[in-house]
Amino acid sequence: MANHESHGFSSTGLRRLHETLARHVDSGKVPGVVALVSRGRQTHVEALGTMAVGGSAPMRRDTIFRMASTSKPVTVAATMVLVDECRVRLDDPIQQWLPELADRQVLKRIDGPLDDLVPARRPITVRDVLTSTFGLGLDFTAVGTPIFNAIFEQGLTPNLPVPMPEPDEWLRRLGTLPLMSQPGERWQYHIGNDLLGVLVARVSGRPFEEFLRERIFDPLGMKDTGFHVPADQLYRLPDLYAPDPETGEFHVWDPADGGRHSRPPAFPSGGGGLNATVDDYDAYFRMLLNGGVHNGRRILSRAAVRLMTTNRLTAEQNAARDELARDNVHISFGQGQHGGWGFGMAVRTYQSDYAPIGQFGWDGGSGASAYADPVNGLTGILVTQVGLSVPNSAHVFHDFWTTVYQALDD
Repeated sequence: MANHESHGFSSTGLRRLHETLARHVDSGKVPGVVALVSRGRQTHVEALGTMAVGGSAPMRRDTIFRMASTSKPVTVAATMVLVDECRVRLDDPIQQWLPELADRQVLKRIDGPLDDLVPARRPITVRDVLTSTFGLGLDFTAVGTPIFNAIFEQGLTPNLPVPMPEPDEWLRRLGTLPLMSQPGERWQYHIGNDLLGVLVARVSGRPFEEFLRERIFDPLGMKDTGFHVPADQLYRLPDLYAPDPETGEFHVWDPADGGRHSRPPAFPSGGGGLNATVDDYDAYFRMLLNGGVHNGRRILSRAAVRLMTTNRLTAEQNAARDELARDNVHISFGQGQHGGWGFGMAVRTYQSDYAPIGQFGWDGGSGASAYADPVNGLTGILVTQVGLSVPNSAHVFHDFWTTVYQALDD
């Protein structure tokens, strides 16, 4: 007998969701997963498997996970608070707060030497940073070029064993590099989202995490979200595994105890540094679905949410991302085929799988997937402790979303 509320999830569909996730855990390729789906007044959570490979401590609903790049959709909200309050404008040049990035020089060719340059046509704006088109980023079509190598050598990305320096030094180093492309010209991954954290701190005169906590985390009840996990809560954070792509053998990439998330980082990475629970993320994405309001309290304007969660890129700006999704799908395990990009998150502009046009969110390299779907009033978050050095986590993501859409009961 069906036991469900209309416009929620069918009991048959939720059973299939459970069985699908259990199959991945039982395979031994993923030690544990936690998944949450919410729609209307119905929320369903699955916590399966164990915290550690071969361990006995179970995954729980309140397990804390490294959200990696799913930090991006959350941290952009801090900038939009400043836009809402007219403390920054979308087309303000950022150099008034970040003088290290004034008077930019741009590579003549993205694969050229670092001293073959032309002046930037115009200053970098807040909008350029919000859309990841400010001129520097992890451009995966340019791997192995001098500029790509320089980004890693300078410790400008979360790339062990080179730790990221504190924000002012990070920005100083960023300012020593030329841009890969003209401001506003080309979408390039990640660095823009880290830069937003520095911008928010400079504009507000407060540490980035403090501003996030006061304006986003606390109002939403995101009590377990932050850039490190306190010592008395570390038992809730699993080790992060990076299996060997050849043998599948589990290697600990980042231990919970003594690892990168066990203490406050020198650089609070808006692009990839947050830890959170599935319920914290559900609160955030529900707020976006609700036009910026949570429990009757306005967090962001409806207009700000609309800008964040709809496509902001032209076809020319998005060309590198399209190329990545089309030509490197076998390397990206099928991630990234959304079409568009808003502020800090992907936006579906064509239907490439079961999710409809308009779905927004992103995935994280530590095994996290978080999206909301305004067409169906749906949020979904899936997290595991296996990084994307192998396709196992991505396969769980895909099967999770397929079964979520099969489970919709209309």
